[in-house]
Amino acid sequence: MKIRVGIVGGAGYTGGELTRILLNHPECDIHFVLSKSNAGKFLHEVHSDLNGETNLKFSEPSVNTQEKNFVGVDVIFLCVGHGEARKFMENNELPEEVKVIDLSQDFRIAERSFIHQRKFIYGLPELNKAAIATASNIANPGCFATALQLGLLPLANAGVLGEIYSTGITGSTGAGQGFSQTSHFSWRSNNIQAYKSLKHQHLHEVYQSLRQLQPTIENSDFEEGILNFVPWRGDFTRGIFITSQLKCDLSMDELQKLFHDFYLNNPFTYVSQNEISLKQVLNTNKCVIQLEKVGHKLVIHSAIDNLLKGASGQAVQNMNLMFGIDETTGLKLKASYF
Repeated sequence: MKIRVGIVGGAGYTGGELTRILLNHPECDIHFVLSKSNAGKFLHEVHSDLNGETNLKFSEPSVNTQEKNFVGVDVIFLCVGHGEARKFMENNELPEEVKVIDLSQDFRIAERSFIHQRKFIYGLPELNKAAIATASNIANPGCFATALQLGLLPLANAGVLGEIYSTGITGSTGAGQGFSQTSHFSWRSNNIQAYKSLKHQHLHEVYQSLRQLQPTIENSDFEEGILNFVPWRGDFTRGIFITSQLKCDLSMDELQKLFHDFYLNNPFTYVSQNEISLKQVLNTNKCVIQLEKVGHKLVIHSAIDNLLKGASGQAVQNMNLMFGIDETTGLKLKASYF
């Protein structure tokens, strides 16, 4: 029997990507897609690339939604804005057997991961795979957080992380589908900009994960923490490229083994022996990592697609683990390389 799926907030970038994946997932059947602003429309009227792929229509959240939709599904994906996922969970009493995967930041931090009788597990498979496999509720990681962590976790596991200096550039889809000055084409074109320097909201979850492996990282206060991160808005639509620098006395051979062993049983994270680029990961659920060493200085590059490994693809990877199927199912996607 196929996994019966509900999507709440299906009109945005993450909801659209999730729908595209699940329509072609061999183990899934989409039961409903909710949208306040597009109720009654065909999905392909909003996501025009789905024309000919499905005749599903958006449903409207209402007082009867629970009776009509929530009963009879196995898992619900929350593709709503930050703060809206918690409101949804507060206002809707879901059947206990329905699993939840939230793509917002509302339940990622441990002290805020509870609501009603539900506890959310942080859904980074490379870190928490065993816990995800037995979980009923998942807090999907943030896009910048995913790319940052995957470049640093092997070093945290070895207990060798010190002061880190990171920069990362993201495409316009990272800002969501709603209009803003900095997502407008004429502003983005031929332009880059630093923003939220040293205080990006994803740093909270990054510190939480790093401390899970290296407990000596005590202070996650942005002013005093070891991770100095400057994000940039880039002149492209999708993808994230991170570069992190730190001092490290391990040799390149030791580092290559450290990263290889850490990601040995993780099918979507690769350590490249060659220079990496953003196009290698676009339209995939992969993270590619490259290491460089100059003297005692280590440089780590990591790249992901922000809408897939940074959002909807990772959410499906988590669903696969939760339901005991191969985590790569439905996610063997070809990179948009040319």
